[in-house]
Amino acid sequence: MPPIRLAGLLGAAIREQRQSRELSQCELAKLAGVSQATVARIEGGGRGPSIAMLERLLAAMDVQLVVGVEPLDAHLDARIDDLAARPIAERIDELGLDELLDRLTDFPQVITGSTAALLQGAPVPADALEIALRWQDSKPFTRWLETNYGQRWNARWGEFGGVWLEPEEPGEHRWSTRYGEIRTTMCDELPETIEVRHGGRSYQVVPLVELELSEPRAAELLRHYRDRQLASDG
Repeated sequence: MPPIRLAGLLGAAIREQRQSRELSQCELAKLAGVSQATVARIEGGGRGPSIAMLERLLAAMDVQLVVGVEPLDAHLDARIDDLAARPIAERIDELGLDELLDRLTDFPQVITGSTAALLQGAPVPADALEIALRWQDSKPFTRWLETNYGQRWNARWGEFGGVWLEPEEPGEHRWSTRYGEIRTTMCDELPETIEVRHGGRSYQVVPLVELELSEPRAAELLRHYRDRQLASDG
């Protein structure tokens, strides 16, 4: 299993345990004696925690790690099956999507990536709001981030913070904010979209066929989901 996938699984496990106990990242950090940025880094999945750090966080929640092996992609398959069994509305609420979109009114954007796939009914993991944003709107986006306690992902440190917020500066286009995580695809012009509706609300999303051409991460998940469907139908 690639390290980045393992880091994502470990981060998801910490996040699920924390949320099941209704703890904030700050509260868990205080219990474990670490910084909130450390918890955010681990839950973000950018870099796997050390065994000692993992045990420290889990012990703060009165649980421990159990190690096992399973066929490659079995965990992803199980997660896809779980998502497929859940209503889209529940997944929208879990992501805090509507609240975050309601705050993003200072500049035009469209929903892309795994978030767009989710809204079109594909049961693929979506852990952050993914949007396409024009370069010409990078300055109002930066101001919005400053107002809403934005921190940019620092690939060197494997956590949020310590680098410039501006999209023009080198680094991943990924930020944590007071309302949730945002990942952007910066472009000269916004891509064509379709409208989907859930719970009386409309969303402008990049169509699935375009996601498979332009968004590598979402495309990989969509191909995996489609391959599983074909295998089960066969």
